[in-house]
Amino acid sequence: MYKTATTTAEKKRPLPVKVLSGQLRTAESRGTADSGEGYLIKPGRGRSLLVSLVWMQGTVLEVQLDRNTVLLMDETGTFAVQGVNNIPKGKPCLSQGKYVMVMGVIQAVSPEPVIRAVKMADLSELAALHRRMWKLEVEDLQQVLA
Repeated sequence: MYKTATTTAEKKRPLPVKVLSGQLRTAESRGTADSGEGYLIKPGRGRSLLVSLVWMQGTVLEVQLDRNTVLLMDETGTFAVQGVNNIPKGKPCLSQGKYVMVMGVIQAVSPEPVIRAVKMADLSELAALHRRMWKLEVEDLQQVLA
């Protein structure tokens, strides 16, 4: 069998973890935002999961292009997404009422989660399906990872 070489950077690159804003609001810091150590969330039943790169979904409530930020809401609360003007193909996502996915790095968890966007995608076309499935997807992934 072939063995692929893995660089140190690839080993350290975190995988995005699907989370709800309510989980981030109660997360515990594991270092400074610059340290990249991440935050500890508690998916339930005494389990915990270290996260720094997250995948979140929600409805756009407010767009503040002058501040490079959008405010989103999922079923557990609101969260802010920064750096939206720098996302390739991100402009279609920046309209109030759109249902979007955001992948990004956690900048803060309290009083409101703040994510620095790496990727955004418009999921509005099948928003009803995505909304219904999202909490189940989050729970399923966290069960596997924790």
